[in-house]
Amino acid sequence: MRALGLMRRTVVAACSALGLFAAVACQDAVAQSDLLIRNIRIDVAPLRASVGEPTASWVQQGAPDQLARVLAGRMKPQGGTLVVRIDSVTLGPLKDGSAWDNISGVAMIGSRQWPVRATARYHLAAVDQVLFEQSNHRRVTELVQALAYWLARDL
Repeated sequence: MRALGLMRRTVVAACSALGLFAAVACQDAVAQSDLLIRNIRIDVAPLRASVGEPTASWVQQGAPDQLARVLAGRMKPQGGTLVVRIDSVTLGPLKDGSAWDNISGVAMIGSRQWPVRATARYHLAAVDQVLFEQSNHRRVTELVQALAYWLARDL
């Protein structure tokens, strides 16, 4: 009987310790995901060097609004500056009327940084062959929207 009581107390203590550990880990994960943002800055210098204009300007013009929209709940005066450096944009080749486009870079708040990447599927429309530049602009805009979505989820 005595051994059974000792075993029961050991199991209760072990479960309590596991519960406490889980609570602390969960609190740490929540604290990391609640990064507050004061403002957003987009760095397209690497993109401008690799693919040039107008792609770099399209990203620089569209990204702040997209990010501000999806991160609106985290925008606070006491937050840090979110810097998103865009390193590459690749508009994929067409295959069977569609293509996979990619955007990648690094997001930074203070000393914390992490890689960011998003993809978007492009479907060829008949007008896109005539309005080539407008279709590329639309493709880049869709990539920026996808990046904003994934970045908001990762923060």
